[in-house]
Amino acid sequence: MSGGDVFSPEKRSAVMRAVKSKDTKPEMAVRRMLHAAGYRYRLHRAELPGKPDLVFAGRKKAIFVHGCFWHGHDCPRGARAPKSNSDYWKAKIGRNVERDKKVAAAFDSLGWKRLVIWECEIPAPNLLERVQSFLEQG
Repeated sequence: MSGGDVFSPEKRSAVMRAVKSKDTKPEMAVRRMLHAAGYRYRLHRAELPGKPDLVFAGRKKAIFVHGCFWHGHDCPRGARAPKSNSDYWKAKIGRNVERDKKVAAAFDSLGWKRLVIWECEIPAPNLLERVQSFLEQG
C-alpha cells in the first residue's frame, strides 16, 4: 500500500460495494420521523427524475435525502477530501453535483416541488417543522 491508502484494492472494493444508495441511515431516520407524524409516502419512484427517496404524489412533492460527501455539500463532512485516488473522487462528486442540478431542472419542468435534506441536518431540532412546512404549503 502507498502512503495514503488505508485498504488494499480488494478491501476498498468490498467497502464500496457496501455503500447503499437507498435505505441509508439518514433516509430511514427521515422516513421514521415522517411516518410517526402521520405522513404516508412512496419510495424511490423510478418514473421521476433522480428516483426521489420519498414521494408524495398527491401533493406533487418529493424529498431527497443526500449524503453530504457523495453530493458535495459544503459542510465539514461533505468537504472531506479522500487521501487516495483524490482526482477520481473529485470528478465523481462533481458528476453527482451536476446530475443533481439536472434532476432539479427536470422537477421544475414537471411542475413538482422537491426538498433536499442533507445528512448533516439529521437530526435537527426543527427538521420536522421544515418538512411539514414544505409539504403543507400550496
